[in-house]
Amino acid sequence: DHHVNYGSGSGLQDRVAFVQNDPSQYDASIRLADLQVSDTGTYQCRVKKNTVAVHEVIVTVQEKPAIPQCWTEGELIVGSSILLRCYSR
Repeated sequence: DHHVNYGSGSGLQDRVAFVQNDPSQYDASIRLADLQVSDTGTYQCRVKKNTVAVHEVIVTVQEKPAIPQCWTEGELIVGSSILLRCYSR
């Protein structure tokens, strides 16, 4: 039907659009811009020509990890071993 149903309160109105200007030309792909963790969910594509075809895609958006914190354990002596530890939330 040449439109995107955004769902209630999804915040997608300004971030989703058809890839092609005219989806009736056999490409109803959409582009999600500026993905956010809250965009995680099941998305459904419903195409209607002579019949209705429905396909669901599960999208999982993960957070970017924090900058790692790194440190060494052990003495910095030539020929000895040290341990480099890194941690990220």
